[in-house]
Amino acid sequence: MNVTIKEIALEPADNKRLLNLCGHFDINIKQLERRLGIEINRRDNKFKLVGKGLCIEAAADILQRLYVDTAPVRGVEGDIDPEQIHLAIKESGVLEQSAESVPDFGKAINIRTKRGIIKPRTPNQAQYIANILDHDITFGVGPAGTGKTYLAVAAAVDALERQDIRRILLTRPAVEAGEKLGFLPGDLSQKVDPYLRPLYDALFEMLGFERVEKLIERNVIEVAPLAYMRGRTLNDAFIILDESQNTTIEQMKMFLTRIGFNSKAVITGDITQIDLPRNIKSGLRHAIDVLADVEEISFNFFHSEDVVRHPVVARIVNSYEAWEEADQKRRAAQAEERKREAQAVSTPAASEAGDKQESQ
Repeated sequence: MNVTIKEIALEPADNKRLLNLCGHFDINIKQLERRLGIEINRRDNKFKLVGKGLCIEAAADILQRLYVDTAPVRGVEGDIDPEQIHLAIKESGVLEQSAESVPDFGKAINIRTKRGIIKPRTPNQAQYIANILDHDITFGVGPAGTGKTYLAVAAAVDALERQDIRRILLTRPAVEAGEKLGFLPGDLSQKVDPYLRPLYDALFEMLGFERVEKLIERNVIEVAPLAYMRGRTLNDAFIILDESQNTTIEQMKMFLTRIGFNSKAVITGDITQIDLPRNIKSGLRHAIDVLADVEEISFNFFHSEDVVRHPVVARIVNSYEAWEEADQKRRAAQAEERKREAQAVSTPAASEAGDKQESQ
């Protein structure tokens, strides 16, 4: 194996900052070693990295960038946790062995939140942001944790801050995830809130609780169930339809025909998590087939490599995909076996009928 050795020194040398970078018991360093398949040795502020060239360069860049983040801001030290290490690895693109550059797309979204500047972490996410900027309607399809909804909300907030639009509208079908919730107390807003909580959470993180509440009071931000979209024409708006795999064909058509002038729409969903009754086809699946050739519409398909949550989420997604593929093959084999058995039964019956006819 082609092994590369690289040595770096993090300046200025500061024991507290180095501790924050490496984590307690070097947990952050161990995560870098495990995820990138390299070896990292440290003495004071000097690091020696051993492994494959691409991974070594990525690790050195990550250590240098995160060390900058440990610098105290207004007396508050910058702590580095395993989640930041995970996101930094994702952002580097080294695990995908990709030469695509993410930061160029990342400049399009520049929103400061409590967690820093929001920008895409993988090439697929970067292309997703680029498509949102360049198309009137954008579909984001993929498994949980790939940032479909979060980046869409970020793009909406960015457009509002730049005054490209006058309001943000967030909607989703009020479909229960495989269980019956029964009667929900309260007014309409309180009944709908549980279904729209992920959208609220993203807004609160980006704008803060108080500002979101004020914008909702002024109807600059509107959160509503999909059923309330019928009959409306939405101009100068950024509309996000979340959990679109649970729309019917009629609902999807209704939503897409609400789009007005100077408006953008982003439709997100995961076709592997459909909660509709078995006899009803998903509007998202149907739209992917019907609208594939419409130029103003873009489709972005995310994979487990784009998951930016805990690393185990990607492995869970891969395991389910492998099981579903094996299950489909098993069902196909069973269907083929039943077909052969039916043919074997019908063949003697046909020959018997022919023998009777000849004897007559």
